Amino acid sequence: MTHAAELPPAVSQALQEAGIPSRSVALFVQSVDGGPALLSHNARQAMNPASVMKLLTTYAGLELLGPAHTWRSEALAEASPAGGRLDGNLYLRGSGDPKLGLEQFWLLLRQLRARGLSEIGGDLVLDRSAFALPPHDPGEFDNEALRPYNAGPDALLLNFKSIRLVLQADPTGKEVRVIAETPSEGLQISNRLSLGREACGDWHEQVRPAVSGLTIELSGSFPAACGEKALQLSPWPADVQVEGLFRALWRELGGSFGGRVRAGRAPASARTLAVHASPALGEIVRDINKYSNNVMARQLFLSLDSERPATTDGARRQIAGWLQAKGLKLPELVLDNGSGLSRSERISAEGLGQLLRAAWQSPVMPELIASLPIAGVDGTLQKRFNTGAATGRAHLKSGYLDGVRAIAGYLLDQSGKRWIVVCMINDPKARLGKPAIDALLLWLAKR
Repeated sequence: MTHAAELPPAVSQALQEAGIPSRSVALFVQSVDGGPALLSHNARQAMNPASVMKLLTTYAGLELLGPAHTWRSEALAEASPAGGRLDGNLYLRGSGDPKLGLEQFWLLLRQLRARGLSEIGGDLVLDRSAFALPPHDPGEFDNEALRPYNAGPDALLLNFKSIRLVLQADPTGKEVRVIAETPSEGLQISNRLSLGREACGDWHEQVRPAVSGLTIELSGSFPAACGEKALQLSPWPADVQVEGLFRALWRELGGSFGGRVRAGRAPASARTLAVHASPALGEIVRDINKYSNNVMARQLFLSLDSERPATTDGARRQIAGWLQAKGLKLPELVLDNGSGLSRSERISAEGLGQLLRAAWQSPVMPELIASLPIAGVDGTLQKRFNTGAATGRAHLKSGYLDGVRAIAGYLLDQSGKRWIVVCMINDPKARLGKPAIDALLLWLAKR
């Protein structure tokens, strides 16, 4: 452990100006080739890493499942359609695909139409049996139940359980137009937005959505300076969301359906009518890390359980066994859901450093590093570090929660040496810690 005085001077100064004590900060810097740590401060202290925990989940996924792993979403029936009509139920069975979006679901349904199915005589039965999960409260974490990042994992996750609304400031400066881009049968928009005259800023906080049945009411104001913005919402329980999307798309495709949409299981005798395979995991981890997608991370985390139905405890056991097999001892590790959107998850800076060094030596190293945001270039770091010595020279995962700021990954210094760098701040003033983290990376990049 170092003392605050031994930290790089610019880092110490930034922490002091932010009012963050050195005991609230954990740092670890080491060459990817190993050897003594260049910097180690509170490095074995258990810290909340926020979204930096996705490094563990994605690395474990790449090694345990393999970069070519895909998820299957299937449409099944007990009898073959005849004359364009299916007399029984249509079953939709998911396997936990993290990226079964609107377009992919449309393609799955189009396969059914291309094979001659036009009329479904029975019900649409949603089979989520690949996962066994307790009830999920989307508002538990931060009371923002309508925000898509709070959606729970789901074996039949469809379009991230969200809809996309586009808000447009009328060029005449009189009103706000709302366009529902995600089709959903029965959706009604009650637009009570006023046009604001202030700067665009954090416009999300000025728009107040509320949900009643299939009606979404938008009140508050939308600044004219914003022009056009997309508002993503997760307004309904999963079955309601799937039903609205299915009915709208199936009708658009020329199909008819008069049954109910309900939860259930596909019988063993059901045969597959159409299949959609997800992108390979090597591509999926890019979305998870580049854009810090919590819902996709949770889907991957559960998929690590080799048993079916998969459980959170089973995923934790798989990761524990994997770490043990790799000789990685992380006694401070606490896993909740693998996404970092948690108040209980913990890991140490040195533990993350060990993990990143093992990843550097792993066959899946190229896939993992390519999934990380590039400083000043893309992903969650596109607008950060875009001037200075670190620009384009670091692949880093960042994390941010109330009371937490963190960053971890790899940085290439100006002499051509590559470093593992980890910094975590757990403090009520952590939101002010960005300059200290930036100072650390700049100090390292200039070596």
